[in-house]
Amino acid sequence: MRAAVVGGSGFTGGELCRLVDGHPDFELVQATSREYENKTVGHAHPNLRHLDLRFSDPADLESVDVLFAATPHGVSMQHIDAFRDAADTVVDLSADFRLPEASTYDEYYDGHDRPELLADAEYALPELNRANLPGANLIAAGGCNATASILGLLPLFEADILSGDEQVVIDVKVGSSEGGASGGKAASHAERSGVVRPYAPTGHRHEAEISEYLGIDVSFTVHAVDMIRGASATCHVFPNSPVSKGDLWGAYRGSYEDEPFVRLASGGGGVYRYPEPKAVAGSNFAEVGFELDAANKRLVVFSAIDNMMKGSAGQAVHAANIAYSLDETAGLEHTGLHPVGAP
Repeated sequence: MRAAVVGGSGFTGGELCRLVDGHPDFELVQATSREYENKTVGHAHPNLRHLDLRFSDPADLESVDVLFAATPHGVSMQHIDAFRDAADTVVDLSADFRLPEASTYDEYYDGHDRPELLADAEYALPELNRANLPGANLIAAGGCNATASILGLLPLFEADILSGDEQVVIDVKVGSSEGGASGGKAASHAERSGVVRPYAPTGHRHEAEISEYLGIDVSFTVHAVDMIRGASATCHVFPNSPVSKGDLWGAYRGSYEDEPFVRLASGGGGVYRYPEPKAVAGSNFAEVGFELDAANKRLVVFSAIDNMMKGSAGQAVHAANIAYSLDETAGLEHTGLHPVGAP
């Protein structure tokens, strides 16, 4: 099947090009970039120098089976008609179609230009929305911080350990790639190196996704830390009723035992006892773990992903595989590396 990547020169666009290039059922026929038009894909992504493909203008879309849009927020909603004219299936990696209600975009973003299309979109996270993905033609990949948080907390709701009225505090630490290839002053090496910087103490936009798909209000804070790839969520949960360690193992195994891309890491031996972004860097795997603090009636839930893979490009390809009834793991089978440097 023919595939295109719109916004292919960014970090996530490069990951999409890499994944589609290695996919057994997709052929990368177009990657667009205004900045790098007519330059090779390898010019922006040196790991893809082997590709015989040049960036084209996004106004000149080819006819494809699936179009991945790796564009900044607000772009896809403006060009969605052109995307859908060019492709049978559109997978958008921005925030433009993640939320079903226009009122939420009014609260967390700057409104929405095409609210009538929100009901058409399916949330891409397979662990949450697999049943609705087959045949979907407008798919919205989740935000990386929301993805990490949802994966950590979802089993507690599926096992009825949480009902939605409990106190949940989430602290997420993210790598510099979350800011994209354009970066900014705060993303320069001199400013980013060595920091643990709260950049969204309250009111982060990904709160809206967590609330929408788990049905709970959360207290949410994000820190920028000194790594390149990765999002690590630590969730402090205060259930209304006592919970045992056996209850937790039952919940997490029940939710994730058959999931191809979720691994449980909860207090085992060795150096990596709990989920760490470094252990999943470059892969579509998520790691999830937990610890019980019975004295304080608290659960501590950990989850770690590569923000550009499970939190973006990998999730998008996984959802497209399901939409086309392909092998779910196609093009995503590779694991991370060990040891590696900063993820």
